[in-house]
Amino acid sequence: MQPSSDVVLTTNLPFAKKLGAGKVRDLYELGSDLLLVATDRVSAFDVVMREGIPGKGRVLTSVSAFWFARLADIVPNHLISTDVDAWPEVPREYRGLLRGRTMRCRRAQPLPVEWVVRGYLTGSGWNDYRASGVVSGVKLPSGLSHASKLEPAILTPSTKAETGHDEPIAFERAAELVGREIAEQARHVALALYERGRAYAATRGIVIADTKFEFGIRDGKLVLIDECLTPDSSRFWPAHEVAPGARPTSYDKQVLRDWLTNSGWNKEPPPPTLPDDVVATTAKTYREIEERLTR
Repeated sequence: MQPSSDVVLTTNLPFAKKLGAGKVRDLYELGSDLLLVATDRVSAFDVVMREGIPGKGRVLTSVSAFWFARLADIVPNHLISTDVDAWPEVPREYRGLLRGRTMRCRRAQPLPVEWVVRGYLTGSGWNDYRASGVVSGVKLPSGLSHASKLEPAILTPSTKAETGHDEPIAFERAAELVGREIAEQARHVALALYERGRAYAATRGIVIADTKFEFGIRDGKLVLIDECLTPDSSRFWPAHEVAPGARPTSYDKQVLRDWLTNSGWNKEPPPPTLPDDVVATTAKTYREIEERLTR
């Protein structure tokens, strides 16, 4: 048995078939369903760190479950339950390990595109805008600054890379990859999800600068899958810090990224050892955004 611990970096569940492991989640088959187990692994610059972030997997699961319930009227999602203790197939001795970090989900066929929505100009979008005034094929007005609000928000899809970096693509390319009808529906739904999330987060003093959604097809219909509006898939800012030209604090792993950038690391494996204070500050940031959004 793999014991429960404060930091879970990997899982081994002999009662379920392991289908794979991403940067954060381990994926299992359990009967006709899937188990998505959010570990405490953390990646930066597409490299997984050796250290985990205590509690990170539980935060991601809690926040995703919160949004899946809140947004289900916009589009169906794959979540069945997060109640590990109600699943008879899970032996009792594994429930402590899985509790709070596991989603039981319906199967769906994932689309090979990530549906990135930008409500503010930042990150790679800001870099592209400065270079060309265009972000993923979307021409933006001149004179915008970092952290300028985009009204309306824009969809900037990207490829889903198995290894290396995702690549931004124009909507027309996304339509070629998934079909015009599905692409149009995914664009409409992604923007609607973002606007609902943005409006709610504003009541908690949070700005959602940008986020990415993943969709699949189940029984011929579009389904929201993976995670939803978490600090791993989204950029959250304190509302009082947001203004054109500002550099707001990010409620995510920005502390980790900043430390890695300043360390002189070349962003290739192996990563450097993370200091305890960087790990602790990152964990605190994840807990804070969960509390502000969901409680």
